[in-house]
Amino acid sequence: MSEKKITISGLQEKKDKGEKITMMTAYDYPTASLVEQAGIDTILVGDSLGMVVLGYDSTVPVTMDEMLHHSKTVTRGAKNTFVIGDMPFMSYQVSVEKAVENAGRFMKEAGCDSVKLEGGSEVCHVVKAIVDAGIPVCAHIGLTPQTATKLSGFRVQGKDAKSARELVQAAKDLEEAGIFMVVMECIPDLVAAKITKELNVPTIGIGAGKDCDGQVLVYHDVVGLFERFTPKFVKQFVNLSPQIREALIQYKEEVEKGTFPGPEHIFAMKEEEAEKL
Repeated sequence: MSEKKITISGLQEKKDKGEKITMMTAYDYPTASLVEQAGIDTILVGDSLGMVVLGYDSTVPVTMDEMLHHSKTVTRGAKNTFVIGDMPFMSYQVSVEKAVENAGRFMKEAGCDSVKLEGGSEVCHVVKAIVDAGIPVCAHIGLTPQTATKLSGFRVQGKDAKSARELVQAAKDLEEAGIFMVVMECIPDLVAAKITKELNVPTIGIGAGKDCDGQVLVYHDVVGLFERFTPKFVKQFVNLSPQIREALIQYKEEVEKGTFPGPEHIFAMKEEEAEKL
């Protein structure tokens, strides 16, 4: 657990020294607190909350209000971890002015340290405007879930030489626009390694191989709380769903049998006071 606030310069220093950066998603106070206690460098309040917390079929329906609500709880639970707020679909595509305004809300209202937005070279003008407003930006290239329909579904990106070169160029363009970090999702490990080598800023992989400067996974995947599907790139470090389900079943049974609450869970009155009832 870090005793002082993690900063952009601290993350950059880890890349420069060849030390891996750790990132985990979190969407509420208790999870954020646990992530910080584990000593993880960065928290992404991802729009993935739409699927793993809110029950949507994709990230597309997630609103700014939902993202801000969850981001506020995370920043209260992780005071020293670097927190990145994920800009939801249509919060930065309508206009540059709206994009800057919404990015500012993550900083001002939710207390985030930076924002993340999806897209390649086509969003560089938006990235530059947000950065020029004093708001740090983390980019997201490769598989971009908000536009998965445009990409013909949740597929690996950059598998052929042409599309791989486009990803490399997009990463360079985004760095030129002022990003401090880039998340690369579902791209071949060789492409991710090339981008990591050619960029000065840190790269974070999710399904992008081991040569990135760091890794990120969705918390609910890591601890086994999301059962609808498990992506190929996920490692489940513990499977909590069956344990939680069993605890709830046991609770139900004990309530129905009258064995809970037991004597140790009850607040008793003194006899003399009870007699006055």
